[in-house]
Amino acid sequence: METREKMICWILLLINLTSCVCGTFVVNVTQTSYQAEENHNITLEWTFTTNTDSSLNSLSVYCELITDQKVSVLYYLHEGVTVPQSQDEQFKGRVQCDKDVLREGQIRLHVSRLRTEDSGLYLCEVNTTYGVSYSECRLSVTAVVEAKPQRPTVRPQPESPQPERRGRIGLYVGLTAVLLAVCVGLCSASCHCFTKSADKKGNVSVAV
Repeated sequence: METREKMICWILLLINLTSCVCGTFVVNVTQTSYQAEENHNITLEWTFTTNTDSSLNSLSVYCELITDQKVSVLYYLHEGVTVPQSQDEQFKGRVQCDKDVLREGQIRLHVSRLRTEDSGLYLCEVNTTYGVSYSECRLSVTAVVEAKPQRPTVRPQPESPQPERRGRIGLYVGLTAVLLAVCVGLCSASCHCFTKSADKKGNVSVAV
């Protein structure tokens, strides 16, 4: 009877110790909400509790994007080794992790060339030998509105004279020239006649 009671006490003590150890392991997100424009870059960051006795070989990190349409794997690290084949096609070639800071309890995921479909809830789960936990953040990517090119101001060109107007102008010019010629001719004739009549009068006076 005493042996059974001791076993129960040990089991309860083990459960309490396990819950306490798991309770000390926490994953936090440095920023709960991110906003960015498409084609820009962004860094998503999480922190987790470290243990001096643990190594990267015992660390697993699983990050995913959750939207109303689907769940996409952003990054997966299994026991210290990156598993690129598990990454969703949407993020191929656009995600980099700073593995140097993992030992310090930091997760930094650099996502480049953002797209509007990258918007959603990002969940990061960290699994170690001394605990498991996760944290999440939200990213909103807005589309870039392209400015409409301004149309150059077109100045109205002076109207060129129409063929009829050009014809009338030419006619007026021609008639004017003819009238001037006639006037010049009449003036010349009048002067010539006046000269002759003056000469005749002079001759008559001399004869008397």
